[in-house]
Amino acid sequence: MKKILIDTNIVLDLALERVGFVEGALELLRFSARNKTKLCVTASSVTDIYYVLRKQKGHESAIGLLKKFFQFSKVLGVDEEIISEALNTEMKDFEDAVQSETAIYNDINIIITRDKKDYQNSGLNVYSPAEYINEMKNK
Repeated sequence: MKKILIDTNIVLDLALERVGFVEGALELLRFSARNKTKLCVTASSVTDIYYVLRKQKGHESAIGLLKKFFQFSKVLGVDEEIISEALNTEMKDFEDAVQSETAIYNDINIIITRDKKDYQNSGLNVYSPAEYINEMKNK
């Protein structure tokens, strides 16, 4: 089964139903389900997602949304080795470096994000939801 890493902003687009972005995130979920692609998030993203959701929707809602998301996604661990690698990258944003290094550690070469510029030096194939779907449909 193919695996892709989903950036924090994509999950938040879904959970918060962000206007202009939720549609692309939903289409990514549908496309991934149809094509047996496993969506992955990092453990460090989960805490960030919870933090934002709790502030906007409350604890119970945040927990419920995370549980629902975990029904069709996998959480990837972040350990000392990944953190060490992230600290030694050329990437300017440490959180993004952790995401990238977690993907690499787990043999994932694709990240889906709205902030593509943040991953320029990651060594990953970086797509928006729409770009990824279009690329996969053309293969």
